[in-house]
Amino acid sequence: MLNAFRSNALKSHALKCGLSAAIALSVGIGIHQPAQGNESPSSLPGSSPSATDVIRVEPTTEEQTAIEPDDILVPVPPEHLPSLVSSDFGWDDRLWGDGWTDDWADLWGDAGGGDRQQLITAINYSLAYLNTPAAETAYSDYPIPAFTRDRVRRSLERFRTLLQTEPSATALQQSVLNEFVFYRSVGHDGLGTVDFTGYFEPTYVASRVPTAQYRYPLYRRPLDLEEWDEPHPTRIELEGRDGLQGDQGRLSGYELVWLGDRLEAFLIQVQGSARLQLTDGTEMSVGYAGRTNYPYQSIGRRLIEDGHVPEEGLSLPKVLEFFETNPSALDQYLPQNNRFVFFRETFGAPPQGTLSVPVTTERSIATDKSIMPPGALALIVTDIPFTSASSSSEFDTSNPGSIEDSSTEEPPQHLDHIQPNQWVQRRVHRYVLDQDTGGAIQGPGRVDIFMGTGQEAGERAGLINTPGSLYYMLLHE
Repeated sequence: MLNAFRSNALKSHALKCGLSAAIALSVGIGIHQPAQGNESPSSLPGSSPSATDVIRVEPTTEEQTAIEPDDILVPVPPEHLPSLVSSDFGWDDRLWGDGWTDDWADLWGDAGGGDRQQLITAINYSLAYLNTPAAETAYSDYPIPAFTRDRVRRSLERFRTLLQTEPSATALQQSVLNEFVFYRSVGHDGLGTVDFTGYFEPTYVASRVPTAQYRYPLYRRPLDLEEWDEPHPTRIELEGRDGLQGDQGRLSGYELVWLGDRLEAFLIQVQGSARLQLTDGTEMSVGYAGRTNYPYQSIGRRLIEDGHVPEEGLSLPKVLEFFETNPSALDQYLPQNNRFVFFRETFGAPPQGTLSVPVTTERSIATDKSIMPPGALALIVTDIPFTSASSSSEFDTSNPGSIEDSSTEEPPQHLDHIQPNQWVQRRVHRYVLDQDTGGAIQGPGRVDIFMGTGQEAGERAGLINTPGSLYYMLLHE
């Protein structure tokens, strides 16, 4: 948790949680804003990217291959499934907590059972969405005939029953392989390669009233926003170049809460939700309530174009060094993103995705909802970072399984190769629900995994930048 009233700790925490996921160049995270009313995800005007997109840069060297809708999700013959990934295909070690030996489970803090109930809860959220007019509209326009709302619903209900009745991960795997058809995303290369990133809900310190320290507000949605003429006011016109002039214009009186750092306030706009530790000792949660109609602009791209940071090897330290050395540059670069996000107090409610249902840690993903089935059940195969829970000093300092050199699909083979409390990438198979989207999540080759709330979630999200595979699951007809 944050050190509530220490500005240096606050700044360090915010930068770690809000920007750490931006280290990767070729991938990024989308904001995860709830759909308004019965608006279907496919009709949303576009979402803002998340905190990682603050310095994220889209790749310019590869072109997305044009793919017909019928070719986006390709059914996989059952006999081909094991050869596509591994003999562990469909083995989700988190469900029963038996994916590792007892020693490994103890090391990684996974002992004592799995998270089947968490997955069941996520399934229930998708089922609730599928009963809405928004889902009916989304699936009436969905371009892949195999994915109907009824079939997606029945698939979720059957998978939920299997979770509740099967005695082990092995039994679940066999039932799933027998009863479900897997549809593999063709990925960004037409060969099934999907780039994975992570997103999270940040935590910051804030004040209910403006003070000399807490000066940068988040704003409520203006009552007349829908009546604003387009083009909407720019960011500079709404809050000034320094971010402090909002009370001089049409945002006056809509202040919701104040942050102590301008970059933090901007990051919350980019991320779309946040948990706030308030200076009066209480807590507040805020969520997306609307935005101005502008496309998101990447700060990272602007810094590169202006020659401040190199495109090759763009990293968090380089960007932080630039802004710490040139704090006035915030006045130049933040206003270049004209999209302005408004908030509402959510009173402790969990963050929501674009389906207007809560997203679940490590069980909700964001994809491009113009081509991917909303609310559907999927299996992802990629690398996710874990930290060792042991505090033992009997670890090999050679550390061959660390995040810096973790290129294999398996965790280190020996316990004495792991240092305590360090991040290590591990290849995982996870059943997930497609419940979100984002402005930067486009095409069949991008998936964003929701990693939770707070500092550790932010650190883990920032370390997810790996290729993998995405499979949607439907019951046999």
